[in-house]
Amino acid sequence: MKPAITAPDFAALLNTPLFHTVGDVADEMGLDCYAVGGWVRDAFLSRPSKDIDCVAVGSGIALAQAVAQRMGRSTHIAVYRNFGTAQLRHGDHELEFVGARRESYSRDSRKPIVEDGTLEEDLSRRDFTVNALAVRLNSQGRAQLVDLFGGVEDMKEGILRTPLDPDITFSDDPLRMMRAIRFATQLQFTIYPATYEAIKRNAERISIISRERIMDELMKIMASDKPSTGWILLHDVGLLKLIFPELEAMAGVEIVRGRGHKDNFYHTLEVVDKVALQTSNVWLRWAALLHDIAKPVTKRWDDTIGWTFHNHNFIGAKMIPRIFRAMKFPLNDKMKYVAKLVELHMRPIALVEDGVTDSAVRRLIHEAGEDLDDLMLLCRADITSKNAEKVARHLENFEHVKQKMVELEARDHIRQFQPPIDGSEIMKIFGLEPCAMVGELKKAIKDAILDGIIPNSYPEAHAFLLEQASQRGLHPVEGYQPPATSN
Repeated sequence: MKPAITAPDFAALLNTPLFHTVGDVADEMGLDCYAVGGWVRDAFLSRPSKDIDCVAVGSGIALAQAVAQRMGRSTHIAVYRNFGTAQLRHGDHELEFVGARRESYSRDSRKPIVEDGTLEEDLSRRDFTVNALAVRLNSQGRAQLVDLFGGVEDMKEGILRTPLDPDITFSDDPLRMMRAIRFATQLQFTIYPATYEAIKRNAERISIISRERIMDELMKIMASDKPSTGWILLHDVGLLKLIFPELEAMAGVEIVRGRGHKDNFYHTLEVVDKVALQTSNVWLRWAALLHDIAKPVTKRWDDTIGWTFHNHNFIGAKMIPRIFRAMKFPLNDKMKYVAKLVELHMRPIALVEDGVTDSAVRRLIHEAGEDLDDLMLLCRADITSKNAEKVARHLENFEHVKQKMVELEARDHIRQFQPPIDGSEIMKIFGLEPCAMVGELKKAIKDAILDGIIPNSYPEAHAFLLEQASQRGLHPVEGYQPPATSN
């Protein structure tokens, strides 16, 4: 579908004190100055943007400093001389100033050799024609659009195309291949055939790009409305196997004796898109992407039942830390959250198949804790099949499990459940130092409550503890008196 393009009224957009100040200061300094790139593109796409890139034919840093001085103390400026840029913050706007430049590259680095250049040279070095648009900010010719490479027409056609030879563009800076796929995903554009083929030819060049830069692009793909677009493109052009081999391994169907399993790659992407329709939580989307990540390593053929993926949820959860380290993702609660959802994602459906007992539901509620709602969203999205009747049956069973959870949670408050007797009290009662026996007794109490053997109350938990301890040869310390009332 081609995007809706509206010709912007740049004269009106630039009729603000901020733009007038930039233009007036540029006039006084004798510099031609333009807003370029994403801000101009987004104006055509009716996408509001507060980030504005400004190119001066001359010193961008000097212009930024003069603009900041004119605007006064309410404006913060940061200068990056090594990169020849300056960032200026004013209100909720962020402007980046740079001088027009031309670039050349060495084969083993994406860091260019930079020289002063003309506006045309500066626009020609940009990644795509839709990002090579400029709007003049000076008073003379203010709001004039500069489109040297057909960027507006490409936007109308919904295509991404490089201003210059795409092989040179992608070989010089391979990150642009990732950006092509990210923009195609975010904007729902099509990559121009010659540009697409150039990405395939230059895919191996991605090896010189840092993992952090690659992951930044992947996070933007995952935050888009339909993340599957990006992942399918990465697979088709040959980048996925280089940057995420574990996910690439999921693609394809193996057939034995006429029986094949589902293509787990495309199934996974269907789940991701279904989750993306329900939530902007990017880490829940990552959990959806990784929920079956261990299927390739657990896939086995059984002559009796066909294809199996035994324990892929548990093994997948164990793979998450390694994947997060390789991807330079945070090794913190985000990682634990994704690993937990991967490990638990089969449990709700398994409850239906094994019988929806109160104890099993209590355990799932307890283990999922605060992430129960996210888990259930993921599990519902995981119900996919070309058989509509089968999907309807699974969804009906799934809703039965959800209703059971609602009833038990309302009655027993399992999510924040803590046994009424903790480890310190167990040690006090039996005169124990910290040891495995304390944990064993505490777990016995918790399991008894979750299994419905005893209610979640102090007197019953205390009586159960004494019974369990006696079976293990433990007795309360001499003179111990149980509390007269519950805690």
